Amino acid sequence: MNTQVRVFDAGLLDGRANIALDQAMIDAHQSNRIGDSLRFIHFRPTALVGRHQDLRAEIDLDHCRANGIGVGRRITGGGAIFLDEGQLGWALALSRETLGQLSLGDVAARICKAAADGLSRLGVTARFRPRNDIEVDGRKISGTGGFHDGDTLFYQGTVLVELDPGRLLGALRVPRAKLEKRQLDSAAQRVVCLRELLGDATPTIGAVEDALLAGFSAGLGLDFVRSHLPEDVLADARRIERDWIGSDAFVAEIDGVGETGGVTAGTHHGPGGQITAYLSRGGIGGTRISQVLLTGDFFVAPPRVVLDLEAHLRNTPLSDLRSNVAHFFSSRSIAAISITADDFCAAIESAARDGPTA
Repeated sequence: MNTQVRVFDAGLLDGRANIALDQAMIDAHQSNRIGDSLRFIHFRPTALVGRHQDLRAEIDLDHCRANGIGVGRRITGGGAIFLDEGQLGWALALSRETLGQLSLGDVAARICKAAADGLSRLGVTARFRPRNDIEVDGRKISGTGGFHDGDTLFYQGTVLVELDPGRLLGALRVPRAKLEKRQLDSAAQRVVCLRELLGDATPTIGAVEDALLAGFSAGLGLDFVRSHLPEDVLADARRIERDWIGSDAFVAEIDGVGETGGVTAGTHHGPGGQITAYLSRGGIGGTRISQVLLTGDFFVAPPRVVLDLEAHLRNTPLSDLRSNVAHFFSSRSIAAISITADDFCAAIESAARDGPTA
């Protein structure tokens, strides 16, 4: 018997309001005020960084300010994205047992394959590309990401229905190294939208929603019923936006860290994404970690695990780095997509070798 999932849609919202509503849904699911749910998400023009990214390193804040583009920070990991009315977002809030007690990487694969099946029903050949993308002919049409928070799985994605590459490139700072790695001249060549693929046959947003629901139903064993978000969840979202996720302090929680004097930086690229470590050292001869800040487009859960790791490493000898990080990972229940304790160590060790960033 399939699991019944309620489908919500709060309409067109600013980026920060949408992220606050994500958190409100997680809270409501954990407190049993809503059951397993899916929300379709519609954005006013917004540039979003991932939970662990450096704001100004990823987003051109001056361009966004001048062009009326909102700026926000997601509660999920991953890279910076630009969203507007031409993209459709979706978010699943499910009990972990609904899909079985899978690892986060296996969850990503299963959900992405189901979403790819749904998009393929529109007349394109969409495929899952590890670790968390959906592509058509090698070009990204959907990015996804999520985490476990207690017994709740929260997983979300976007679909590029229509896209103005100029708006995307203006809002985001795409590193030249990332483009050269894929032998591309422009970030616009890395992505594709349904409009480019299907032209006049491009489906409406409603048709894309129906196709995704069909894919999720077939691939995940879910039955969907359209509904309305309870007023108490909407009220919670407004409070969360006002007091936390919508605040400038949250959005700029990681901002300009590479511009701080006396800090060294090192970057590690692995199967689970990029990790950049910013390191300040103390002790005789700089042999201790005074403080470390870990940024990047990786996915780990629970969301605050990176803050806990940074605190765990404060004032510890660099010589004990690997044993300390290994102990941290082994003593906690941590979910990740293709990222390990060794990846974090490699980034910090690179920062210890490299010169200052300022």
